[in-house]
Amino acid sequence: MKLSKTEEQLMELIWNHEKVFLKDLIEHHPEPKPATTTVATLLKRMQDKGFVGYNVFGNSREYFALVTKSDYFSKHVKGIIKDYFGNSAMQFASFFTTTSNLSAEELEELKMIIDKEIKRNKK
Repeated sequence: MKLSKTEEQLMELIWNHEKVFLKDLIEHHPEPKPATTTVATLLKRMQDKGFVGYNVFGNSREYFALVTKSDYFSKHVKGIIKDYFGNSAMQFASFFTTTSNLSAEELEELKMIIDKEIKRNKK
């Protein structure tokens, strides 16, 4: 399941703060600040999708992520690779490195990451 752009923006705030109340989400939200009812509706949809849980403290709910940022974006990227690159991570990597205008330094850093993964996979 996927989040909408506005849900992703809200989820980012939850990931950054780990546990957060509705009023805190609004406070940390960039301008223009959304209405309380809008945030509450988004949180309900995210809860229904299985991304957010909450604990009740009196009349307030403390929200927390049920899905890690890493897991969410990993699934998202895998979906992109499947849908747009014929399920080929190699085609995706080739496209990414040739079209993203990475500097030589960034490419060297990426190469080090790949070399590290090669060593890890050979063990």
